[in-house]
Amino acid sequence: MQTGGCSRCSREGLSSDLVAHKMRLMRMLVFLPSLLVLSTLASCSRGPDSKPASSSQSTTHLRTFAVKGVLKKLEAGSRTVTIQHEEVPNFMPAMTMPFTVKDTKELQGLAPGDAISFQLHVTADESWIDQLQKTARPSTNAAPVRPPVRLVRDVEPLKVGDTMPDYRFTNELGQAVSLSDFKGKALALTFIFTRCPVPEFCPLMSRHFAAAQKQLAAMPNAPTNWHLLSISFDPHFDTPRVLRAYAQMYRPDASHWSFVTGALIDIDAITEQFDLPIVKQGENWEHKLRTVVIDAAGRIQTIFPGNQWTAEELVAEIVKAATAPQG
Repeated sequence: MQTGGCSRCSREGLSSDLVAHKMRLMRMLVFLPSLLVLSTLASCSRGPDSKPASSSQSTTHLRTFAVKGVLKKLEAGSRTVTIQHEEVPNFMPAMTMPFTVKDTKELQGLAPGDAISFQLHVTADESWIDQLQKTARPSTNAAPVRPPVRLVRDVEPLKVGDTMPDYRFTNELGQAVSLSDFKGKALALTFIFTRCPVPEFCPLMSRHFAAAQKQLAAMPNAPTNWHLLSISFDPHFDTPRVLRAYAQMYRPDASHWSFVTGALIDIDAITEQFDLPIVKQGENWEHKLRTVVIDAAGRIQTIFPGNQWTAEELVAEIVKAATAPQG
């Protein structure tokens, strides 16, 4: 490129350059509307299933349901209420379960026995309800549904310090598993069913176990004599094949984490021993939560009720349980 060339241009040369430049601008103006149309069509062609431009918009996956039910339990100062609700189409059948209210002002003027309507909001990690309102009481003319007869064993409650009885299960690989197989290891067990729709219940237990597994694997000088056991109380649906598919979502290390189920009479017995009533509600289950840590000597070390414990707390208990003296 030559410098200073413009000083040698003739007036005619400058005029011709200006004309050419104007022609290019006119062509751009002619094509600009077409470009805008094409751009709009391209953005529309992504359709409703396309990923949004902002990743923050794709992380919540919020679903909202309108629900009706009867308030069964309400404690002053608590954000948790128990509601016997109707079926929530495309989410879960009718059942009785606790829900979280983010704003306790929503509960003012309500009392157990009130018929209510409310909004249920669910994301991948949490759920909550709001817009609670009293409604006309639902009809009670329908005949009560009798639960199916189930054989049960007469068992005693278990508490911290007790020796854990032996129970037999079948794991996700179709193999027989007994609690006695883990003698000499710290054993953490929790209770789930794979169709549980509420993120703070069974899915949270599995996420906590996955986080604990990751922490133990990364921990310097961590014990190696530990195992996690997710016990399904839905043996008719949660076959080994179903458990295997469910387990893949949490990437378990098979040498340290198993998903099992067993005969219903045994499931009823072990859950009853930990004061964990489980009631079949259509295709779903009404249940509470229990997570138990058993030390290497086979004694019950810790019982975590509910879902307020953390993966870090579980890891600390497992490390402690792994070094428990045997004998």
